[in-house]
Amino acid sequence: AMTGTPEDREAIRELLAEYCFRLDECRFEEFGALFTETAEWGPERLPKARGPAAIAELVRSIVPVRGEGPARRHLTSNIVIALAGDAARVKSNFLMVRESASGPLLAIAGTYEDEVVRTPQGWRFQSRRILNDVAGELGLKR
Repeated sequence: AMTGTPEDREAIRELLAEYCFRLDECRFEEFGALFTETAEWGPERLPKARGPAAIAELVRSIVPVRGEGPARRHLTSNIVIALAGDAARVKSNFLMVRESASGPLLAIAGTYEDEVVRTPQGWRFQSRRILNDVAGELGLKR
C-alpha cells in the first residue's frame, strides 16, 4: 500500500474518535483493544497500564459507569497527522464535558500526543500522552 493514503488518515481519525466513544460508553474491553500489546496508557497521576487487558482494567477502575458518577463526553479536534509508512505521530486537542448539578460542565481541555501503528487489526495506539493543559474536575471514581 502507498504510504500516507487518504484512507490511512481517515482510519487514524476514526481511531481517535473510537477512543472517545468506547471510553464514554464505558465499553472498557473494546477501549483496551484500541492499543497494541506493548502500549502504555494512563492518566498523569497514576501508574501506567501496559497492553489491552491491563489498560481495560485501569480504565474500568477509574471511569464511572451509570450510577457511579457523572456521564462524560470527550471531544477531539485540531487533528494533525504526520504519517511515516506503517506509523504516524498525531497531535490533537480534546475537551471533556461532564454532567453536574447545574448542567453540562466543561471539565477539562488538553492535548493528546499519540504514536499510532498499523497492525493486522488496523491502526492502533502505541502511546497516548495526555496533557491536561486546562485542568478541571474530571469526575473520576478515584
